[in-house]
Amino acid sequence: MDKDMQEVLKKAEVLVEALPYIQKFNRKVIVVKYGGSAMSNEELQKSVITDVTLLKLVGFKPIIVHGGGKAISSWVSKVGKEAEFVNGLRVTDSETMEIAEMVLGRVNKQLVTMVQELGVKAIGISGKDSGLLHVTKKYSDGKDIGFVGEIDKVDPKVLFDLMDNDYLPIVAPIGFDDNFDTYNINADDAACAIAKAVGADKLAFLTDIEGVYKDINDKSTFISRMTCSEADALIAGGNIGGGMLPKLNNCTSAIREGVNKVHILDGRIPHCLLLEIFTNKGIGTMFMGDTDDMAEADRKEA
Repeated sequence: MDKDMQEVLKKAEVLVEALPYIQKFNRKVIVVKYGGSAMSNEELQKSVITDVTLLKLVGFKPIIVHGGGKAISSWVSKVGKEAEFVNGLRVTDSETMEIAEMVLGRVNKQLVTMVQELGVKAIGISGKDSGLLHVTKKYSDGKDIGFVGEIDKVDPKVLFDLMDNDYLPIVAPIGFDDNFDTYNINADDAACAIAKAVGADKLAFLTDIEGVYKDINDKSTFISRMTCSEADALIAGGNIGGGMLPKLNNCTSAIREGVNKVHILDGRIPHCLLLEIFTNKGIGTMFMGDTDDMAEADRKEA
């Protein structure tokens, strides 16, 4: 068998391996939280958008929820301000809120353009549109950190309308409060709240690490699958800290409120979404309910 034919057969094997997952998730909603290094690298940006577009074309109903923290910090610096954070949350005064909304709007339309260049219809919105994300003021350990919002209500109708009309929604994490003041929202929180509200089958967080470790300093302790109870025990044991702690809490909260599976993936790996969803082994950490059928989880065991 010549080399060209071997390459063709390898491609065919990949498609055959993906087929049962395509069948299983046809017409299912997947929420993808997109941020971190994958947003700041042009090649990774193309990879992520290509993955999500492919998911749409093979029958998924994807929703992208994006961040933009690095770009916001860059613009804050350009106007002579210094970015300030409390417990990982950006202190957001009125001027910083204006900058954040401007930057997130720009990022949003860039992503819309990239999706449409690949032949899929996309519409970019923020949580302000159609009352998608309603918030109350968020405090950090009792400290006022400005216009940072805590989501208390999601009205997903606009997302269902867009998906029913064959659009791929792309959401910027900004919302209103009762007084129609504008608030910045943590993108992880926004993705989690939206996934719950639309009854997503999957929620995928693209991050800057490979997944979850029992000991972050020991790569042999990588966890490929985890139930909510196992995650609770890991947190209670004091092994999880920093930015991973709220992410794990979001994962378990989403599972307990109806999302079927949650994935933490390394967004720095090209095509990480496709590798996780369409291959037998997967590459990230998958969260599942305590009583779930272990059949899908078994595929991820080393």
